[in-house]
Amino acid sequence: MPPRMTTQDPTSHLKMRVRGLWGQIKIQLLPPNRCPFLFTFLLLGVELSCIIKATTTPEPRIEWKKIKDGQTTYVFFHNKIQGDLLNRAELIRRTSLAIRNVTRLDTATYRCEVAAPGDEKNIDEINIHLTVQVKPVAPKCRVPKAVPVGKSASLHCQENEGFPAPTYSWYRNSEPLPADSTSHHKFKNSSFVVNPATGTLAFSTVNKGDTGRYYCIATNNAGSAKCEEQEMEVYDLNIGGIVGGVLVVAVVLSLITLGICCAYRKGLFVNKNALCLRTQLSFWGKA
Repeated sequence: MPPRMTTQDPTSHLKMRVRGLWGQIKIQLLPPNRCPFLFTFLLLGVELSCIIKATTTPEPRIEWKKIKDGQTTYVFFHNKIQGDLLNRAELIRRTSLAIRNVTRLDTATYRCEVAAPGDEKNIDEINIHLTVQVKPVAPKCRVPKAVPVGKSASLHCQENEGFPAPTYSWYRNSEPLPADSTSHHKFKNSSFVVNPATGTLAFSTVNKGDTGRYYCIATNNAGSAKCEEQEMEVYDLNIGGIVGGVLVVAVVLSLITLGICCAYRKGLFVNKNALCLRTQLSFWGKA
């Protein structure tokens, strides 16, 4: 159920000052908070209330406008819904605006303007700042499966659906990691830095103690979500085995080279072109 954004104001019988002027058209956002926050998933709706408290004009003119990124567009004009809310909004109770299927793109300032030619103050307006906040979905994490001791490593976490943009935190074996390993004595043998804005966990050099199961959590004001745990193993390089392997390969290559040279000397490898030439000369000699 979407949160309702209307409550009765106990001072509704009083005149209201809007933008520094007194008038007989009294437009009021209910509740008084003009910056509603909407924590939403898909299919939720919101009501932006613009209440005329008193007027002597039988049919005042109502207009709604949307102001975003310095651009002003009509939402309700000439008694019709306009613009990008054409199929998702409607006017209710004569003046309030209801928006269905709210998304983060609906974050904007909405202006309700009322014109009443028969009143002493014949025009008034109110701005409502709507912020739609979307909970993050499970972020995508990339963790290297195996890294040799002493090498660098980077773990990445990214989430693109939440609004506002989330911050990131990393965990190893279900334990939170600090932003900098040097800031906590428990991680003094590690050398990593967490960037909460980009979601990167960067090791300058890894050691055996960095082996573990890692996951990331993306968080904003609307909620949080985590990725699945992934294992990173830090292993020792077998220097002796590597040197031995190189020596074996070198010996094998040397033996192969020696064998080919011996075969050429014994005439086991004959050049095809030379063989054909000798055959042709022998044939013409007999002729």
